[in-house]
Amino acid sequence: MSATTHRLEVALNPSSIAIIGASGDPGRIGGIALDHLSRFGFRGQVFPVNPKYPELAGFRCYPDVESLPIAPDVAVLALPVEDVAPMLERCHAKGIPSAIVYAAGFAEIGGEGSSRQEALLEFSRRTGMHIIGPNCMGLAQLETRAITCFAPTFRLFPPDERKGGISLVTQSGSMCSDLYVTGWMMNMRFRHFINTGNEACVDFADYLDYLVTDQGTQIIAGYVEGLRDGPKFVAAARQMLQAGKPLVLLKAGESERGSEVTQSHTAALAGNRAVYRAAFAQLGVMQARHTVHLTDLAYLSGFPRMDSVGRKVVVASISGAMGAVTADLLSAQGLELPVLSQASQSRLMETVPGIAMVCNPVDMTGQLFSRPRLATEVLQTLLQDAAANVLLVYATGSLFERIAPELIEVAAGSSCLVTVVATSGTPETRQRLEAAGIPVFPDAARACEALGTAARRAENLRRASRWHALREAEDAHRTLAGSAPLCADEHQVKQWLHGFGVPVGKVEAAADPGQAEAIARRLGGPVAVKILSPDIAHKTEVGGVRLNVRPAEVRDAARDMLDAVAAAQPKARLRGLLIQPMESGVGELIVGVTRDPVFGLVMTVGLGGIMTELFQDVAHRLLPVDEEMAREMLTELRSAPLLQGFRGKPAADIPAAARAIAAVSRAAMAAGPALNELEINPLLIKAQGQGAVALDALLLTTTE
Repeated sequence: MSATTHRLEVALNPSSIAIIGASGDPGRIGGIALDHLSRFGFRGQVFPVNPKYPELAGFRCYPDVESLPIAPDVAVLALPVEDVAPMLERCHAKGIPSAIVYAAGFAEIGGEGSSRQEALLEFSRRTGMHIIGPNCMGLAQLETRAITCFAPTFRLFPPDERKGGISLVTQSGSMCSDLYVTGWMMNMRFRHFINTGNEACVDFADYLDYLVTDQGTQIIAGYVEGLRDGPKFVAAARQMLQAGKPLVLLKAGESERGSEVTQSHTAALAGNRAVYRAAFAQLGVMQARHTVHLTDLAYLSGFPRMDSVGRKVVVASISGAMGAVTADLLSAQGLELPVLSQASQSRLMETVPGIAMVCNPVDMTGQLFSRPRLATEVLQTLLQDAAANVLLVYATGSLFERIAPELIEVAAGSSCLVTVVATSGTPETRQRLEAAGIPVFPDAARACEALGTAARRAENLRRASRWHALREAEDAHRTLAGSAPLCADEHQVKQWLHGFGVPVGKVEAAADPGQAEAIARRLGGPVAVKILSPDIAHKTEVGGVRLNVRPAEVRDAARDMLDAVAAAQPKARLRGLLIQPMESGVGELIVGVTRDPVFGLVMTVGLGGIMTELFQDVAHRLLPVDEEMAREMLTELRSAPLLQGFRGKPAADIPAAARAIAAVSRAAMAAGPALNELEINPLLIKAQGQGAVALDALLLTTTE
C-alpha cells in the first residue's frame, strides 16, 4: 500500500473526527456533517471545535484545536477561505494527519485563488499532511457512518443496515448527491461517497488506487470533468482490471479544441472528447452517456453474470409490440437478435398453441395466465437454445408477479444473464429477483442501453489486458536510439521512419533543379516534386508540390517552385527538392500521432483526403499500437468497406497497412519527449499483396 493510499485509508475510514467551525444549526455547512455523525450513529470519537459552545449535537465542544484531548484522524475545516491556511498550520502542529477543506475560492476562480491553491499544495508537501479538496463537499463512509460531507441528501435517503459495494467518486459535489439518490431509489446501496473537489493534493486516480485495495468496494462509479494525471489513471485502471472491479465513468466537459490553430490534420482530429472515449474503451472503462445510464451500469455490474454479457440477445415479451420495440433498441446498441434454431421454434409452437412470434423476439402472449408453469417451459426452451448469452424478458403488472418464481427457477440453472424489464410490480418481487441474480429495469430503453455498454466492455476487457502487456513490453525494450530528428524536413523524416519499418518507397533528395531532373530521368515516368523545408508543414499551400511531372519538365517545375515558395515563405529554410515516383493504389489513409496533454501519445487513423475531416471518420488509440490493434482500428471506420473490395473494386492490402501503422507506433514510442506530432498523410494502400507506401510525412518537435 502506497503512502497516499494509506493516508486515504485514514481519511476515509477515520476513528476520530474534528469538525472545526462546527455549528449548532443543522442547516449550516458547519452543522450538517455534525448532525450526520450524531443522527446516523458514528461509533468513533467526534470533536466539534467552536469557542461559542460547550456542547453541540450531544458532543462536548472544544474552544480550539489545541484543546483537543487527542490528535484526531481527520479534521473537517468548515471555515472561510481566508482562515484555511492558518488553521491547517495549527492542525499540523497538533499532529492531525488529514484534513478536508470545504471552502471555495481556490484555483477554480483563478488569480489569487490559484496562488492559494499552490500554497496549499506546498504546505502538504512540506508537512506531509493529507488534504482533501479544497472546494469539496467532503466524504462519507456509509458502512461506518463516518459522514464528513455537508450533503443534506442523507437525511431524505439515509444509509440503512444493508451494506453497499458501490463507491462513488466525483469531481462535483452535486453530481455525487444526484447519483446517490438515483441509485438509492433503484434499491442500490453505496459504500463510499467521495467528492474530490479541486484535487490540489489528492488526484482522482489516487482515490481509484485506494478503492482497488478496499475490500468492501466491488464497483466504482464516477464523474470526471478532466483528469490531471493520465499515466496514473492508466495504472489505476489496470489495477481495477486485475482486481475484477468494474469502473463506470461519466465524462463531462468534452468540448473539442475549438478554433485552436494546428499544424497537422491529426491534431485537429484528435480532440479532447475523442481521446477520452478511446482511452476509456482501451482501458476497459465503461463510459456512461448520462447520469441514469451511469447508475444503470453500476447497478448491472453488481450481478454475478455481468461478465457473460455478449452481443447476442434473445427477447421474450408478453407484448408483441414491446418485443419489436425492444428489438429496435437492442439493434441501435449494436446488439444482435439471432434467430432461434428450428427445433426451438417447433418446441415453442407445440408449447404455446397459436403463438405468433417464435424466431426472436418471442411473443409469450397472455396465455401464460392459462396454464401453470407455461412460462417455465417457454423460458427453458429459450435458455437451452445456443443462440444467445442474454435473455431479456419484458413483463408487467400481475403477469410479472406471476412469472417471477419461474424466472428465478430457470435462471438458477443457466449460465446466461437473465434480465427483466418490468414497468410495474411490487418492490418485494423485484428484490427477490435481484437476490437471485436477475437485474430488473423499469424501462426497456434503459435496459438495452446498459446491456449494449456491458457487451462492449466485455470485448474491451480482453483487449485491455493485451494492451497493458504490450505497453509493458514496449517500455522494457524502448531505447533512445531512434530519437526523433530535430528540425527535420520530409526526406529526413522518411529516412528515420524507414528505420522502424515504415514503407516510404523510392524517394530521393535533390539540391537544385538540375539534380532534380537527373533523378526524375533515372526513376522514369511521371514524378512528384516537393519542396524540402523543416519550416513548411503544408507544402501545397505555398506552391510546394507538383504532381505528375514528366522528367523533361522537372527542371522548369522545380525552378518555378523554388521561386514561388521563397516568395510565399521568405524566412523558411529551403533545403532543396524531393523527387518520388507517382504511385497508385486502392485507398489512402491518414496515420498520425499527437501528444495529448493528459494521456500522452495518441494515434489517429482514418481514410485520407477531405472526407476524414468532413465526417470525422477516424479511430484513436493510446500508444503503443501493434498490427492486431491497427486492423481493429481500420475495421472500426465507417468507411472500412471502401478498403474491402466495395462494389467490385480491388480489395486493399490491409495486412500491409496494419504493418505500416504498427511501425509508425514504434517510431513514435522511440522518438523521445521531443515528439509533438507525427503524421503520414497519405499512407497509400495498394491492392492485396502489393503493399503500402507513405507518400508524405510530417514531424513536429517541441524544439521547433
